Amino acid sequence: MRLTRNVLLGVTGSIAAYKSAHLVRELVKAGANVQVVMTPAAHDFVTPLTLATLSKRPVLTHMIDRSGEGTWNDHVHLARWADLLLVAPASANTLSKMVQGQCDNLLMACFLSATCPVYVAPAMDLEMYKDPSTLANIAVLKARGVMAIGPDSGELASGLEGQGRMTEPEAMVPFLVSDLMQGSKLAGKRVLITAGGTQEALDPVRYIGNRSSGKMGFALAEEAAARGAQVELVTGPVTINTDRPGITRIDVTSAADMAMVCDRIAPSTDIIVMAAAVADHTPKKPSDHKIKEKETSMLVELEPTVDILKGLGLRKAPHQRIVGFALETHDALANAQSKLERKNLDMIVLNSLSDPGAGFGHDTNKVTLLTPGTDPVQLPLMSKARTAAAILDHLEKLMPNA
Repeated sequence: MRLTRNVLLGVTGSIAAYKSAHLVRELVKAGANVQVVMTPAAHDFVTPLTLATLSKRPVLTHMIDRSGEGTWNDHVHLARWADLLLVAPASANTLSKMVQGQCDNLLMACFLSATCPVYVAPAMDLEMYKDPSTLANIAVLKARGVMAIGPDSGELASGLEGQGRMTEPEAMVPFLVSDLMQGSKLAGKRVLITAGGTQEALDPVRYIGNRSSGKMGFALAEEAAARGAQVELVTGPVTINTDRPGITRIDVTSAADMAMVCDRIAPSTDIIVMAAAVADHTPKKPSDHKIKEKETSMLVELEPTVDILKGLGLRKAPHQRIVGFALETHDALANAQSKLERKNLDMIVLNSLSDPGAGFGHDTNKVTLLTPGTDPVQLPLMSKARTAAAILDHLEKLMPNA
């Protein structure tokens, strides 16, 4: 299960705070970027060093950094950065503050500034949880749109058995993935995604190819599947794999192979995302035998490959949405805009080899999104998983309502 999101994790003064280390690890394993904000009381139960090490980000507690430099921890920026705010564990005290709108610590300032989905995982002893004020506070938060995860029943710190136990991290992360994605317009859709490069044979041993790793296409496939889509992933030769449920992988070698598979699958799909780096030319007469070493130069006559993307765009059904990719070295925006129009696409994702950390082989990417009749949207340098999420967020805005 993938959760390629920016998660602002609030840790409060509950004995269950010891589970927050495990929760951070599960969130990171699921692909999330995690920023931990602790209340002062949480320091009595778990050390910031532990959470900082696991999240690979400094843990924040105070509005003003007290390390000596006096840096302001901007709660508005943190709230805008977050794709979701998760308070786990959420103590009875913090739940009460959230209802009353108190703002006496950094976590509460982030909560009051948040426009993203907010989740709380209550954790406290049985009698505290059963108290009418606590139950009323949780009911008020739910009425305001805050989602509650748990609490579960089981053995509590007091030795009692009953409700009040924080939901285990292994169950919390899949719940978040499922809950966040259930409203996706991709849920239940059939999506065709291409990835990797193609190999055009010169002879049985050698080929013409490119440096595509397939990472961007695979990230898109995993993100689409996480949103509930049934993904057909057509990939050229790559060294990466995915075990994400919801993805059917089809391996191909050449541009002709990819064209044949895409032409077969495309009519029954709702969305097509052509992230593969398909060769534009292929040897006209590949040799049946290995070409022997020659002392003189060798001329290889090339012919154009089938323009898969253009063909799909021209045959596009009214309900379909098609996304293309463009990698340009000069006049990038103009060339991408021309490709968007000529190939009848709904969106094109522009890469540029001039941006450090973007393009072939990297785990990060920096892209610009172009759609008909709108200004280009430039995304910052991000992981390819985060880039995939941003691309699909943009695509969902272009899809018709159910």
